[in-house]
Amino acid sequence: MSSLENEISRRRTFAIISHPDAGKTTLTEKLLLFGGAIHVAGAVKSNKIKKTATSDWMEIEKQRGISVATSVMGFNYGDYKINILDTPGHQDFAEDTYRTLTAVDSVIIVVDVAKGVETQTRKLMEVCRMRNTPVIIFVNKLDREGRDPFEIMDELESELKIEVRPLTWPINIGASFKGVYNIYERGIDLFTPDKQHVTERVEIDDINDAQIDEVIGSRDAAQLRADIELIDGVYPEFEVNEYLAGRVAPVFFGSALNTFGVKELLDTFVRIAPSPRHVEATERVVEPTEEKFTGFVFKIHANMDPNHRSCIAFVKVCSGVFHRGENYYHVRSGKSYRFSAPTAFMAQKKEIIDEVYPGDIVGLPDNGIFKIGDTLTEGEQLHFHGLPSFSPEMFKYIENADPMKAKQLQRGIEQLMDEGVAQMFVNQFNGRKIIGTVGQLQFEVIQYRLLHEYGAQCRWEPLSLYKACWIESDDEEALQAFKRRKHQFMALDIEGRDVFMADSSYVLQMAQQDFPSIKFHFTSEF
Repeated sequence: MSSLENEISRRRTFAIISHPDAGKTTLTEKLLLFGGAIHVAGAVKSNKIKKTATSDWMEIEKQRGISVATSVMGFNYGDYKINILDTPGHQDFAEDTYRTLTAVDSVIIVVDVAKGVETQTRKLMEVCRMRNTPVIIFVNKLDREGRDPFEIMDELESELKIEVRPLTWPINIGASFKGVYNIYERGIDLFTPDKQHVTERVEIDDINDAQIDEVIGSRDAAQLRADIELIDGVYPEFEVNEYLAGRVAPVFFGSALNTFGVKELLDTFVRIAPSPRHVEATERVVEPTEEKFTGFVFKIHANMDPNHRSCIAFVKVCSGVFHRGENYYHVRSGKSYRFSAPTAFMAQKKEIIDEVYPGDIVGLPDNGIFKIGDTLTEGEQLHFHGLPSFSPEMFKYIENADPMKAKQLQRGIEQLMDEGVAQMFVNQFNGRKIIGTVGQLQFEVIQYRLLHEYGAQCRWEPLSLYKACWIESDDEEALQAFKRRKHQFMALDIEGRDVFMADSSYVLQMAQQDFPSIKFHFTSEF
Protein backbone atom coordinates (compact mmCIF):
# COMPACT_ATOMS: atom_id res chain seq x y z
CA MET A 1 0.00 0.00 0.00
CA SER A 2 1.49 3.35 -1.01
CA SER A 3 1.86 6.09 1.58
CA LEU A 4 -0.96 8.05 -0.14
CA GLU A 5 -3.31 5.03 0.06
CA ASN A 6 -2.31 4.52 3.68
CA GLU A 7 -3.07 8.17 4.56
CA ILE A 8 -6.43 7.96 2.78
CA SER A 9 -7.45 4.73 4.52
CA ARG A 10 -6.83 6.20 7.99
CA ARG A 11 -8.99 9.30 7.40
CA ARG A 12 -12.57 9.73 8.57
CA THR A 13 -14.28 12.97 7.56
CA PHE A 14 -17.81 13.43 8.84
CA ALA A 15 -20.41 16.00 9.85
CA ILE A 16 -22.51 16.03 12.98
CA ILE A 17 -26.05 17.20 12.26
CA SER A 18 -29.19 17.61 14.34
CA HIS A 19 -32.05 19.84 15.35
CA PRO A 20 -31.02 22.75 17.64
CA ASP A 21 -30.55 21.66 21.28
CA ALA A 22 -30.24 17.93 20.62
CA GLY A 23 -26.68 18.08 21.98
CA LYS A 24 -24.65 18.19 18.81
CA THR A 25 -21.99 20.64 19.97
CA THR A 26 -21.67 18.80 23.30
CA LEU A 27 -21.10 15.52 21.44
CA THR A 28 -18.45 17.19 19.26
CA GLU A 29 -16.67 18.39 22.41
CA LYS A 30 -16.63 14.91 23.93
CA LEU A 31 -15.23 13.38 20.72
CA LEU A 32 -12.45 15.98 20.91
CA LEU A 33 -11.90 15.05 24.55
CA PHE A 34 -11.26 11.40 23.57
CA GLY A 35 -9.00 12.50 20.76
CA GLY A 36 -6.91 14.42 23.31
CA ALA A 37 -7.59 17.56 21.28
CA ILE A 38 -8.95 19.31 24.37
CA HIS A 39 -8.30 18.37 27.98
CA VAL A 40 -11.33 19.74 29.74
CA ALA A 41 -14.84 19.93 28.36
CA GLY A 42 -16.16 23.44 27.75
CA ALA A 43 -19.68 22.40 28.63
CA VAL A 44 -19.51 24.02 32.06
CA LYS A 45 -22.53 26.30 32.14
CA SER A 46 -22.23 27.70 35.69
CA ASN A 47 -21.95 31.47 36.05
CA LYS A 48 -18.66 31.35 37.91
CA ILE A 49 -16.83 29.58 35.13
CA LYS A 50 -17.64 30.94 31.71
CA LYS A 51 -16.11 28.33 29.45
CA THR A 52 -17.98 27.98 26.19
CA ALA A 53 -17.88 25.06 23.84
CA THR A 54 -14.70 24.84 21.77
CA SER A 55 -16.54 24.57 18.49
CA ASP A 56 -18.83 27.61 18.99
CA TRP A 57 -16.21 30.33 18.89
CA MET A 58 -17.87 33.27 17.19
CA GLU A 59 -18.94 35.97 19.62
CA ILE A 60 -22.60 35.85 18.60
CA GLU A 61 -22.64 32.06 19.08
CA LYS A 62 -21.44 32.45 22.66
CA GLN A 63 -24.17 34.97 23.37
CA ARG A 64 -26.95 32.95 21.80
CA GLY A 65 -25.72 29.49 22.78
CA ILE A 66 -26.25 28.17 19.25
CA SER A 67 -23.90 27.32 16.40
CA VAL A 68 -24.26 29.63 13.40
CA ALA A 69 -21.25 28.62 11.33
CA THR A 70 -19.82 25.25 10.45
CA SER A 71 -16.56 24.71 12.29
CA VAL A 72 -13.90 22.21 11.30
CA MET A 73 -11.85 20.23 13.79
CA GLY A 74 -9.16 17.69 13.05
CA PHE A 75 -7.43 15.34 15.52
CA ASN A 76 -5.79 11.93 15.72
CA TYR A 77 -7.44 9.02 17.52
CA GLY A 78 -5.35 5.86 17.66
CA ASP A 79 -4.28 5.11 14.09
CA TYR A 80 -7.00 7.31 12.62
CA LYS A 81 -7.07 10.94 11.54
CA ILE A 82 -10.54 12.32 12.26
CA ASN A 83 -12.04 15.47 10.73
CA ILE A 84 -15.29 16.65 12.33
CA LEU A 85 -17.45 19.32 10.76
CA ASP A 86 -19.82 20.65 13.42
CA THR A 87 -22.77 22.25 11.63
CA PRO A 88 -25.36 24.79 12.72
CA GLY A 89 -28.61 23.09 13.77
CA HIS A 90 -30.71 26.22 13.53
CA GLN A 91 -32.86 26.15 10.39
CA ASP A 92 -31.91 29.73 9.46
CA PHE A 93 -28.45 28.37 8.69
CA ALA A 94 -29.55 25.22 6.89
CA GLU A 95 -27.81 26.31 3.70
CA ASP A 96 -24.38 26.25 5.40
CA THR A 97 -25.18 22.71 6.56
CA TYR A 98 -26.35 21.53 3.10
CA ARG A 99 -23.08 22.74 1.61
CA THR A 100 -21.04 21.09 4.37
CA LEU A 101 -22.67 17.75 3.56
CA THR A 102 -20.98 17.88 0.14
CA ALA A 103 -17.57 17.83 1.84
CA VAL A 104 -18.01 14.81 4.12
CA ASP A 105 -17.94 11.03 3.63
CA SER A 106 -20.40 10.16 6.39
CA VAL A 107 -22.72 11.74 8.94
CA ILE A 108 -23.66 11.32 12.60
CA ILE A 109 -27.21 12.44 13.42
CA VAL A 110 -27.96 13.38 17.03
CA VAL A 111 -31.53 12.81 18.26
CA ASP A 112 -32.92 13.89 21.64
CA VAL A 113 -34.52 10.87 23.37
CA ALA A 114 -37.44 12.98 24.66
CA LYS A 115 -38.18 14.90 21.46
CA GLY A 116 -37.42 12.27 18.84
CA VAL A 117 -37.04 13.25 15.20
CA GLU A 118 -37.62 16.96 14.51
CA THR A 119 -38.26 18.88 11.28
CA GLN A 120 -34.71 20.05 10.65
CA THR A 121 -33.37 16.51 11.10
CA ARG A 122 -35.80 15.24 8.44
CA LYS A 123 -34.66 17.86 5.93
CA LEU A 124 -30.98 17.10 6.50
CA MET A 125 -31.64 13.39 6.16
CA GLU A 126 -33.15 14.09 2.71
CA VAL A 127 -29.84 15.66 1.65
CA CYS A 128 -27.97 12.57 2.95
CA ARG A 129 -30.35 10.30 1.02
CA MET A 130 -29.84 12.27 -2.20
CA ARG A 131 -26.09 11.64 -1.92
CA ASN A 132 -26.31 8.11 -0.36
CA THR A 133 -24.21 9.34 2.55
CA PRO A 134 -23.76 6.68 5.29
CA VAL A 135 -25.47 7.71 8.53
CA ILE A 136 -24.99 6.73 12.19
CA ILE A 137 -27.60 7.85 14.74
CA PHE A 138 -26.75 8.83 18.34
CA VAL A 139 -29.78 8.96 20.66
CA ASN A 140 -28.78 11.49 23.32
CA LYS A 141 -29.82 12.60 26.85
CA LEU A 142 -30.65 9.14 28.23
CA ASP A 143 -30.00 10.41 31.75
CA ARG A 144 -33.21 12.46 31.38
CA GLU A 145 -36.76 11.16 31.18
CA GLY A 146 -37.64 10.32 27.60
CA ARG A 147 -39.48 7.89 25.40
CA ASP A 148 -39.29 4.13 25.16
CA PRO A 149 -36.23 3.11 23.07
CA PHE A 150 -38.33 0.80 20.84
CA GLU A 151 -40.70 3.69 20.15
CA ILE A 152 -37.71 5.88 19.20
CA MET A 153 -36.42 3.13 16.87
CA ASP A 154 -39.80 2.96 15.08
CA GLU A 155 -39.88 6.74 14.73
CA LEU A 156 -36.34 6.84 13.30
CA GLU A 157 -37.35 4.32 10.63
CA SER A 158 -40.60 5.99 9.66
CA GLU A 159 -39.46 9.63 9.87
CA LEU A 160 -35.96 9.32 8.40
CA LYS A 161 -37.05 6.66 5.88
CA ILE A 162 -34.05 4.43 6.56
CA GLU A 163 -33.65 0.99 8.14
CA VAL A 164 -32.06 1.08 11.60
CA ARG A 165 -30.09 -1.40 13.71
CA PRO A 166 -29.21 -0.73 17.38
CA LEU A 167 -25.54 -1.47 18.19
CA THR A 168 -25.89 -0.46 21.85
CA TRP A 169 -29.01 -0.69 24.03
CA PRO A 170 -29.94 1.31 27.16
CA ILE A 171 -30.59 -0.26 30.54
CA ASN A 172 -33.53 1.92 31.69
CA ILE A 173 -33.65 5.66 31.01
CA GLY A 174 -34.02 8.86 33.05
CA ALA A 175 -33.48 8.69 36.82
CA SER A 176 -33.06 4.89 36.81
CA PHE A 177 -30.62 4.85 33.83
CA LYS A 178 -27.87 2.32 34.60
CA GLY A 179 -25.84 2.19 31.42
CA VAL A 180 -25.77 0.59 27.99
CA TYR A 181 -25.19 -2.92 26.73
CA ASN A 182 -22.83 -2.96 23.76
CA ILE A 183 -24.42 -5.41 21.30
CA TYR A 184 -21.64 -4.98 18.74
CA GLU A 185 -18.72 -5.65 21.09
CA ARG A 186 -20.43 -7.56 23.92
CA GLY A 187 -19.91 -5.58 27.07
CA ILE A 188 -21.78 -3.47 29.57
CA ASP A 189 -20.88 0.13 30.25
CA LEU A 190 -22.04 1.29 33.65
CA PHE A 191 -23.25 4.85 34.01
CA THR A 192 -21.87 7.27 36.58
CA PRO A 193 -22.90 10.90 35.95
CA ASP A 194 -19.62 12.70 35.41
CA LYS A 195 -18.83 15.33 32.82
CA GLN A 196 -15.08 14.76 32.70
CA HIS A 197 -14.39 11.08 33.18
CA VAL A 198 -15.10 7.95 31.25
CA THR A 199 -17.28 5.17 32.61
CA GLU A 200 -16.27 1.68 33.75
CA ARG A 201 -16.58 -1.24 31.35
CA VAL A 202 -17.63 -4.79 32.23
CA GLU A 203 -16.62 -7.35 29.58
CA ILE A 204 -19.03 -10.28 29.22
CA ASP A 205 -19.18 -13.36 26.98
CA ASP A 206 -22.85 -13.19 26.08
CA ILE A 207 -26.16 -11.80 27.21
CA ASN A 208 -26.81 -14.80 29.55
CA ASP A 209 -23.61 -14.18 31.53
CA ALA A 210 -24.46 -14.28 35.27
CA GLN A 211 -22.18 -11.28 35.81
CA ILE A 212 -24.91 -9.07 34.31
CA ASP A 213 -27.25 -9.91 37.21
CA GLU A 214 -24.53 -8.89 39.68
CA VAL A 215 -23.81 -5.50 38.14
CA ILE A 216 -27.32 -4.30 37.22
CA GLY A 217 -29.63 -6.45 39.38
CA SER A 218 -31.68 -9.43 38.28
CA ARG A 219 -34.83 -7.47 37.37
CA ASP A 220 -33.03 -5.17 34.92
CA ALA A 221 -30.96 -8.10 33.64
CA ALA A 222 -34.14 -10.02 32.78
CA GLN A 223 -35.57 -6.96 30.99
CA LEU A 224 -32.32 -6.45 29.05
CA ARG A 225 -32.31 -10.10 27.91
CA ALA A 226 -35.91 -9.79 26.75
CA ASP A 227 -35.07 -6.56 24.87
CA ILE A 228 -32.03 -8.08 23.15
CA GLU A 229 -34.04 -11.16 22.13
CA LEU A 230 -36.67 -8.87 20.62
CA ILE A 231 -34.00 -6.80 18.81
CA ASP A 232 -32.43 -9.94 17.31
CA GLY A 233 -35.88 -11.06 16.20
CA VAL A 234 -36.99 -7.74 14.69
CA TYR A 235 -33.83 -6.25 13.18
CA PRO A 236 -31.58 -8.03 10.69
CA GLU A 237 -27.92 -8.66 11.59
CA PHE A 238 -25.80 -5.55 11.14
CA GLU A 239 -24.03 -5.56 7.74
CA VAL A 240 -21.29 -2.97 7.27
CA ASN A 241 -21.86 -2.85 3.50
CA GLU A 242 -25.53 -1.97 3.95
CA TYR A 243 -24.44 0.93 6.19
CA LEU A 244 -21.80 2.08 3.67
CA ALA A 245 -24.40 2.08 0.90
CA GLY A 246 -26.59 4.41 2.99
CA ARG A 247 -29.34 1.80 3.45
CA VAL A 248 -29.01 1.01 7.17
CA ALA A 249 -28.26 3.37 10.05
CA PRO A 250 -26.61 1.87 13.16
CA VAL A 251 -28.00 3.41 16.37
CA PHE A 252 -26.13 4.19 19.61
CA PHE A 253 -27.55 5.40 22.93
CA GLY A 254 -25.85 7.64 25.48
CA SER A 255 -25.55 10.97 27.24
CA ALA A 256 -23.05 13.33 25.61
CA LEU A 257 -23.12 15.78 28.53
CA ASN A 258 -22.01 12.99 30.87
CA THR A 259 -19.47 11.64 28.35
CA PHE A 260 -21.46 8.41 28.30
CA GLY A 261 -21.81 6.14 25.30
CA VAL A 262 -19.53 8.46 23.31
CA LYS A 263 -16.44 6.25 23.31
CA GLU A 264 -18.50 3.26 22.08
CA LEU A 265 -19.79 5.44 19.26
CA LEU A 266 -16.28 6.66 18.37
CA ASP A 267 -14.65 3.22 18.52
CA THR A 268 -17.26 1.64 16.26
CA PHE A 269 -17.32 4.69 14.00
CA VAL A 270 -13.59 4.59 13.17
CA ARG A 271 -13.86 0.87 12.37
CA ILE A 272 -16.90 0.96 10.09
CA ALA A 273 -17.11 4.51 8.65
CA PRO A 274 -15.86 5.06 5.10
CA SER A 275 -12.49 6.57 4.34
CA PRO A 276 -12.57 9.35 1.68
CA ARG A 277 -14.52 8.27 -1.37
CA HIS A 278 -14.61 9.27 -5.02
CA VAL A 279 -16.15 12.63 -5.88
CA GLU A 280 -18.19 13.31 -9.00
CA ALA A 281 -17.10 16.25 -11.10
CA THR A 282 -19.01 17.45 -14.16
CA GLU A 283 -16.29 16.08 -16.43
CA ARG A 284 -15.49 12.76 -14.71
CA VAL A 285 -15.30 10.85 -11.42
CA VAL A 286 -12.28 11.79 -9.30
CA GLU A 287 -10.73 9.01 -7.19
CA PRO A 288 -8.92 10.00 -3.96
CA THR A 289 -5.91 7.83 -4.87
CA GLU A 290 -5.08 9.84 -8.02
CA GLU A 291 -1.63 11.41 -7.87
CA LYS A 292 -2.66 14.90 -8.91
CA PHE A 293 -4.23 17.27 -6.41
CA THR A 294 -7.86 18.41 -6.83
CA GLY A 295 -10.15 20.12 -4.34
CA PHE A 296 -13.13 22.46 -4.06
CA VAL A 297 -14.20 25.37 -1.86
CA PHE A 298 -17.34 24.50 0.11
CA LYS A 299 -17.28 27.37 2.57
CA ILE A 300 -15.73 30.81 3.04
CA HIS A 301 -15.39 32.38 6.45
CA ALA A 302 -14.59 36.03 7.01
CA ASN A 303 -12.69 37.21 10.09
CA MET A 304 -11.82 33.97 11.81
CA ASP A 305 -9.32 36.09 13.66
CA PRO A 306 -10.84 39.45 14.67
CA ASN A 307 -7.33 40.98 14.88
CA HIS A 308 -6.66 40.31 11.22
CA ARG A 309 -9.35 41.22 8.73
CA SER A 310 -8.98 38.11 6.65
CA CYS A 311 -11.14 35.56 4.90
CA ILE A 312 -10.44 31.86 4.87
CA ALA A 313 -11.66 29.55 2.12
CA PHE A 314 -12.31 25.99 3.33
CA VAL A 315 -11.13 23.54 0.68
CA LYS A 316 -11.99 19.85 0.73
CA VAL A 317 -9.10 17.85 -0.78
CA CYS A 318 -10.58 15.29 -3.20
CA SER A 319 -7.45 13.64 -4.63
CA GLY A 320 -3.66 13.73 -4.47
CA VAL A 321 -1.71 15.73 -1.90
CA PHE A 322 -1.88 19.49 -1.43
CA HIS A 323 1.65 20.87 -0.84
CA ARG A 324 2.32 24.20 0.81
CA GLY A 325 4.00 26.77 -1.42
CA GLU A 326 3.20 25.06 -4.75
CA ASN A 327 1.27 26.65 -7.61
CA TYR A 328 -2.29 25.44 -8.15
CA TYR A 329 -4.69 26.24 -10.95
CA HIS A 330 -7.88 28.12 -10.09
CA VAL A 331 -10.33 26.80 -12.70
CA ARG A 332 -12.91 29.61 -12.72
CA SER A 333 -10.38 32.45 -13.12
CA GLY A 334 -7.93 30.46 -15.26
CA LYS A 335 -5.02 31.71 -13.11
CA SER A 336 -2.48 29.93 -10.94
CA TYR A 337 -1.91 30.83 -7.30
CA ARG A 338 0.69 29.94 -4.68
CA PHE A 339 -0.45 29.38 -1.11
CA SER A 340 2.32 29.92 1.38
CA ALA A 341 0.23 29.67 4.55
CA PRO A 342 -2.35 26.86 4.25
CA THR A 343 -3.87 26.06 7.64
CA ALA A 344 -5.33 23.09 9.46
CA PHE A 345 -8.11 23.72 11.97
CA MET A 346 -8.86 22.94 15.55
CA ALA A 347 -12.00 25.12 15.96
CA GLN A 348 -10.54 28.65 15.78
CA LYS A 349 -6.98 27.58 16.48
CA LYS A 350 -5.14 27.32 13.20
CA GLU A 351 -1.73 25.91 12.43
CA ILE A 352 0.22 26.15 9.20
CA ILE A 353 0.50 22.78 7.54
CA ASP A 354 2.82 21.44 4.82
CA GLU A 355 0.79 18.58 3.35
CA VAL A 356 -2.92 17.91 3.17
CA TYR A 357 -4.38 14.55 2.15
CA PRO A 358 -7.71 13.55 0.54
CA GLY A 359 -10.58 13.86 3.01
CA ASP A 360 -8.84 16.65 4.92
CA ILE A 361 -10.04 20.24 4.96
CA VAL A 362 -7.42 22.93 4.36
CA GLY A 363 -7.94 26.63 5.00
CA LEU A 364 -6.52 28.97 2.36
CA PRO A 365 -6.17 32.71 2.97
CA ASP A 366 -8.58 34.44 0.63
CA ASN A 367 -8.23 38.03 -0.48
CA GLY A 368 -11.23 37.88 -2.74
CA ILE A 369 -10.15 35.24 -5.26
CA PHE A 370 -12.52 32.49 -4.10
CA LYS A 371 -16.23 31.88 -4.38
CA ILE A 372 -18.13 28.90 -2.97
CA GLY A 373 -17.90 25.99 -5.41
CA ASP A 374 -14.51 27.00 -6.92
CA THR A 375 -12.20 24.17 -7.98
CA LEU A 376 -8.41 23.98 -7.58
CA THR A 377 -6.38 21.49 -9.66
CA GLU A 378 -2.88 20.96 -11.05
CA GLY A 379 -4.03 22.32 -14.41
CA GLU A 380 -7.00 20.15 -15.33
CA GLN A 381 -10.34 21.78 -16.21
CA LEU A 382 -12.61 20.26 -13.56
CA HIS A 383 -15.86 21.45 -12.03
CA PHE A 384 -17.21 19.86 -8.87
CA HIS A 385 -20.94 20.35 -8.66
CA GLY A 386 -23.59 20.05 -5.97
CA LEU A 387 -23.15 23.33 -4.07
CA PRO A 388 -26.46 25.07 -4.60
CA SER A 389 -27.73 28.40 -3.29
CA PHE A 390 -31.41 28.07 -2.51
CA SER A 391 -33.97 30.76 -3.24
CA PRO A 392 -34.21 32.94 -0.10
CA GLU A 393 -37.50 33.24 1.76
CA MET A 394 -37.08 36.59 3.52
CA PHE A 395 -35.98 39.87 2.00
CA LYS A 396 -34.98 43.30 3.33
CA TYR A 397 -33.39 46.40 1.90
CA ILE A 398 -30.02 47.09 3.51
CA GLU A 399 -29.19 50.76 4.10
CA ASN A 400 -26.08 52.46 5.47
CA ALA A 401 -26.75 53.92 8.93
CA ASP A 402 -23.40 55.75 9.10
CA PRO A 403 -22.47 57.75 5.94
CA MET A 404 -18.85 58.03 7.14
CA LYS A 405 -18.48 54.23 6.95
CA ALA A 406 -19.78 53.53 3.43
CA LYS A 407 -16.56 51.75 2.38
CA GLN A 408 -16.50 49.50 5.44
CA LEU A 409 -20.15 48.58 4.87
CA GLN A 410 -19.52 47.78 1.22
CA ARG A 411 -16.53 45.60 2.06
CA GLY A 412 -18.36 43.87 4.91
CA ILE A 413 -21.38 43.03 2.79
CA GLU A 414 -19.19 41.68 -0.02
CA GLN A 415 -17.22 39.40 2.31
CA LEU A 416 -20.28 38.12 4.16
CA MET A 417 -22.07 37.41 0.87
CA ASP A 418 -19.02 35.49 -0.41
CA GLU A 419 -19.32 33.39 2.73
CA GLY A 420 -22.80 32.39 1.61
CA VAL A 421 -24.40 33.64 4.86
CA ALA A 422 -27.09 35.25 2.73
CA GLN A 423 -27.55 36.44 -0.84
CA MET A 424 -27.47 39.96 -2.18
CA PHE A 425 -29.45 41.28 -5.14
CA VAL A 426 -29.30 44.75 -6.65
CA ASN A 427 -32.64 46.10 -7.82
CA GLN A 428 -32.16 47.25 -11.43
CA PHE A 429 -34.98 49.77 -11.14
CA ASN A 430 -33.74 51.82 -8.17
CA GLY A 431 -30.23 50.44 -7.57
CA ARG A 432 -31.02 49.50 -3.95
CA LYS A 433 -29.36 46.50 -2.35
CA ILE A 434 -31.62 43.67 -1.22
CA ILE A 435 -30.47 40.96 1.18
CA GLY A 436 -32.27 37.60 0.95
CA THR A 437 -32.02 34.99 3.72
CA VAL A 438 -33.62 31.73 4.77
CA GLY A 439 -34.56 33.05 8.22
CA GLN A 440 -34.85 36.11 10.45
CA LEU A 441 -31.82 35.20 12.57
CA GLN A 442 -29.46 35.73 9.65
CA PHE A 443 -30.38 39.43 9.49
CA GLU A 444 -29.36 39.79 13.14
CA VAL A 445 -26.10 37.92 12.55
CA ILE A 446 -25.26 40.14 9.54
CA GLN A 447 -26.02 43.34 11.47
CA TYR A 448 -23.98 42.15 14.45
CA ARG A 449 -20.99 41.05 12.39
CA LEU A 450 -20.98 44.22 10.24
CA LEU A 451 -20.77 46.28 13.42
CA HIS A 452 -18.28 44.15 15.36
CA GLU A 453 -16.03 42.99 12.54
CA TYR A 454 -16.14 45.90 10.10
CA GLY A 455 -17.21 48.85 12.29
CA ALA A 456 -20.12 49.48 9.90
CA GLN A 457 -23.73 50.10 10.89
CA CYS A 458 -26.60 48.96 8.75
CA ARG A 459 -30.32 49.58 8.90
CA TRP A 460 -32.95 47.18 7.58
CA GLU A 461 -36.04 48.30 5.70
CA PRO A 462 -38.99 45.96 5.21
CA LEU A 463 -39.62 44.54 1.79
CA SER A 464 -42.49 42.23 0.95
CA LEU A 465 -41.36 39.68 -1.63
CA TYR A 466 -42.40 36.08 -2.21
CA LYS A 467 -39.44 34.53 -4.06
CA ALA A 468 -36.29 35.27 -5.99
CA CYS A 469 -36.12 33.25 -9.24
CA TRP A 470 -33.14 33.02 -11.53
CA ILE A 471 -34.41 33.33 -15.11
CA GLU A 472 -32.98 32.22 -18.45
CA SER A 473 -34.31 31.61 -21.93
CA ASP A 474 -33.13 30.58 -25.40
CA ASP A 475 -35.56 33.15 -26.78
CA GLU A 476 -33.68 36.44 -26.36
CA GLU A 477 -36.67 38.49 -27.53
CA ALA A 478 -39.01 36.97 -24.92
CA LEU A 479 -36.37 37.55 -22.23
CA GLN A 480 -36.07 41.25 -23.13
CA ALA A 481 -39.88 41.61 -23.28
CA PHE A 482 -40.17 40.00 -19.83
CA LYS A 483 -37.48 42.31 -18.38
CA ARG A 484 -39.22 45.38 -19.83
CA ARG A 485 -42.59 44.38 -18.48
CA LYS A 486 -41.24 43.47 -15.01
CA HIS A 487 -38.51 46.13 -14.83
CA GLN A 488 -39.51 47.18 -11.30
CA PHE A 489 -39.03 43.60 -10.09
CA MET A 490 -35.79 42.76 -11.87
CA ALA A 491 -32.51 42.45 -9.97
CA LEU A 492 -29.00 41.10 -10.49
CA ASP A 493 -27.29 38.63 -8.16
CA ILE A 494 -23.60 38.99 -7.28
CA GLU A 495 -22.66 36.96 -10.37
CA GLY A 496 -24.57 39.49 -12.50
CA ARG A 497 -27.33 37.01 -13.42
CA ASP A 498 -30.93 38.09 -13.96
CA VAL A 499 -33.22 37.48 -11.01
CA PHE A 500 -36.97 38.06 -10.98
CA MET A 501 -38.25 39.19 -7.55
CA ALA A 502 -41.86 37.97 -7.46
CA ASP A 503 -43.95 39.70 -4.82
CA SER A 504 -46.59 36.93 -4.54
CA SER A 505 -47.13 33.35 -5.63
CA TYR A 506 -49.96 34.55 -7.90
CA VAL A 507 -47.64 36.98 -9.72
CA LEU A 508 -45.08 34.20 -10.17
CA GLN A 509 -47.70 31.78 -11.57
CA MET A 510 -48.97 34.41 -14.01
CA ALA A 511 -45.42 35.18 -15.17
CA GLN A 512 -44.79 31.47 -15.77
CA GLN A 513 -48.04 31.22 -17.78
CA ASP A 514 -47.52 34.40 -19.82
CA PHE A 515 -43.89 33.61 -20.69
CA PRO A 516 -43.73 29.85 -21.42
CA SER A 517 -40.30 30.14 -23.10
CA ILE A 518 -38.64 31.44 -19.91
CA LYS A 519 -37.23 29.02 -17.37
CA PHE A 520 -37.62 29.99 -13.69
CA HIS A 521 -35.06 28.43 -11.32
CA PHE A 522 -35.28 28.27 -7.54
CA THR A 523 -31.66 27.37 -6.93
CA SER A 524 -28.69 29.17 -8.42
CA GLU A 525 -27.25 25.98 -9.83
CA PHE A 526 -28.59 25.32 -13.33
